[in-house]
Parts: sequence; C-alpha cells; structure tokens
Amino acid sequence: MTRLPRIAAIHDLSGFGRCALTVILPTMSAMSLQVCPLPTAVLSAHMGYPSPAVVDLSDFMASATDHWAAEGLRFDAIYTGFLASSRQIALAGDFIARFAQDALVFVDPVMADHGKLYACFDDGFAAEMARLTRCANLITPNLTEAALLLGEAYDCRSTQADDYRIWVERLSDDGRRSVVLTGVQPSPQQIGATIFDHNNGQIVTASAPLIAQHYPGTGDLLASVLLGRLLQGCSLAESTQQAVDFVSRCAAYTEKAGTPPLEGVQFEALLHSLM
Repeated sequence: MTRLPRIAAIHDLSGFGRCALTVILPTMSAMSLQVCPLPTAVLSAHMGYPSPAVVDLSDFMASATDHWAAEGLRFDAIYTGFLASSRQIALAGDFIARFAQDALVFVDPVMADHGKLYACFDDGFAAEMARLTRCANLITPNLTEAALLLGEAYDCRSTQADDYRIWVERLSDDGRRSVVLTGVQPSPQQIGATIFDHNNGQIVTASAPLIAQHYPGTGDLLASVLLGRLLQGCSLAESTQQAVDFVSRCAAYTEKAGTPPLEGVQFEALLHSLM
C-alpha cells in the first residue's frame, strides 16, 4: 500500500480571508499530500480585518499532541506557522521534539511584516521564535521577520543582492539549516526569494513578475507549494522557483478579477496546475 507524504500543519484557521489552513489544506491536497492540521487558533477572519473573533486553542494543541503520540503517528514533515503566544511556541517545540524523528522540520516564523511586529505580539516574542527556529531544517522568514531574528533594524536593509546573501548565510546558523528569505526584489519589476541550501551551500534567487497589489496569505501559499514540491523530490531551488511562479500567477489572476485585496489571492482556479 502506498502512503501519501504526511504533513503536520501547526497553523491558525481563519473563517474568512484566504490564509493559513484555508490555503494549506487545498493546496497540498491538490499536490497529493496528506495534511494533518493542528490548529493554533480559530478566527472569524484573518488579522487584517478589524477585531476578528478569536478562540485560542492552546489546550487543544497539548491534548491533540498527546493523542497523536499515543496513536504512534509519524510525519514526513512538520510545518509550523502562526503561533498565537509564547505558550504556543513552547507547544510547537514540544511537538517537534516528540515527532521529528526523520521528519523535515519547516518553521515559517510568522510574526511581522512591512517593518513591524504584529500588534498581538510583544517585543520578547521574536527571541522566543528565534529559539524555535533552531529546531528547524528549513525556515522561510520574510524581510521583516529576518531582521527580527537577526536582531537587525529593518530600515537598515538594502535591496542589493549581496545583502540578501549575507542575511541568508547568517540565518542558516552556520550552514546547519536551509533558508528561503521571501519578499526580496531582485529588480523593481521582480519579486521572489533568496535561498541558502544547506545540502550544497549554494545561494540562489528565485523570482517572478511583481504584482503591485499586496495580498495577505501569499506567504502561506508560497510555503505550501515549496514544501509540497520538496516532499515530491524536487530540489530546494526548484521547489522555491515553482512556488514563486505559482504565487505570481495567482496574484495576477486575482488582480485581473478585481478581488478585494483583503480576501487574499484567488488560487482555487489554478490548483490544477500543481497536480
């Protein structure tokens, strides 16, 4: 019997607005991967909307982790995203310690964007997230998150390729893990990611046409395709390029459709291209 690659996805679930689990589940399912969601919180809408209703699921996370351990479950990858509190960072760390074994540990350090820490987090959150990333084989920070992890001022970053190279090298923890730094702009018309591959030490950049409109949830979409392709046997550079291309196509499709930006990208009609 052939078993599909299995991913434990430790993320939030937003009822409205395409992000986190509402993006991860259909995207990875279309790629013939089994996603096992471990929700960190349930929200009426993502945090870009004012005053969403939120239910913290920390207690459930702990109980579900115990149940999965008792059942002897194993995963090919562990993928962490939005963690609502310091306690949830600790719970995610415990999950990784109990289930990592031969799994790929993929930490997306979701906590900031556009130069600012998200309002729901305090200044100590970044240091705790940095400790969680030490458990990872692969991290995917955006530029703001990278600055926080490195203890740098976001305003000091430049848009030069050499600076991106320096950042991914530093984020690699002396080459012990791979890094995909998202949101880089190799040119004014391009958007993409700079990659440090732990397996070969190479640094390359993946890019695609820039769509000027900002859409929430694109980081979750990129990470889902990237991880999916890795589990299908593609290299990190190939996986990242395919993920960047897919997000760019989805953004162009959404812009043409005139969808309100807060609703996220219309990826549903393009999922067939991932199969």
